[in-house]
Amino acid sequence: MSKAAHLVAGENAEQAACNFLLAKQFQLIERNIRYPFGEIDLLMRDGKELVFVEVRFRRNQSFGGGTASVTTSKQKKMVNAAQAWLSTHAQYSNASCRFDVIAIDMHQNALRIDWIKSAFSLDDIA
Repeated sequence: MSKAAHLVAGENAEQAACNFLLAKQFQLIERNIRYPFGEIDLLMRDGKELVFVEVRFRRNQSFGGGTASVTTSKQKKMVNAAQAWLSTHAQYSNASCRFDVIAIDMHQNALRIDWIKSAFSLDDIA
């Protein structure tokens, strides 16, 4: 798959994840939050809780599913990005936060979504 096709597949997976959460009454706050030290694919609100979402897309399971690719290193980068974002958005300074992972793969020519709510916490990576 070409780099351009890979990026399009990733963007499509991210949109599918966003639509999935919107259908569950989440509100989109921001997407593609990028810092030199980490990024957040989707920032959603579930009621009063902020949800930092990592979206992982795998065309096949050859190297493990999307969930397996969210390593401790990736978790630390997400936490760093979340902390940086929160430091510049004072209105959310007291909000409860969690980290979810949405793993998307192809299954019988359709997207299959695996949502891991509270996939990890700050205690997991300390």
